[in-house]
Amino acid sequence: MSVIVTDTGFAKDDWTCGYTEMADAANDVVALDLPSDADIDSAVDKLATLRMIRIDFPSFADGRGFTLARLLRLRGYKGRLRARGHVIADQYTMARRSGFDEIEISDDLATRQPASQWQFRAGWTQNDYQSRLRG
Repeated sequence: MSVIVTDTGFAKDDWTCGYTEMADAANDVVALDLPSDADIDSAVDKLATLRMIRIDFPSFADGRGFTLARLLRLRGYKGRLRARGHVIADQYTMARRSGFDEIEISDDLATRQPASQWQFRAGWTQNDYQSRLRG
């Protein structure tokens, strides 16, 4: 099982449409699973029809998923963007700033890092360098 982390805390997964691997993606795909080493240029033509993209984080030390999220948002993706795997509470602010809407973590990680640790970082739009410069 898994737990979904949002700015409001832990939630159950409400996505029921399943996911398709990039190699198997056809024109009618609504949700895509991307590995951390994906070439998103091959997915750009599908961005308008996708409702969900889930990017894998094989290790908390692997930051390629943050780059993929940012690139997808810069290329105009407006749908749900979910990080999945080894993302820790300390990385929540970076995940949100790079474009992720939510994070999917294991039950084990949710036990070790309860909702309060994630919610502590939910004020990600406040107290950041760029906001202070604009203010």
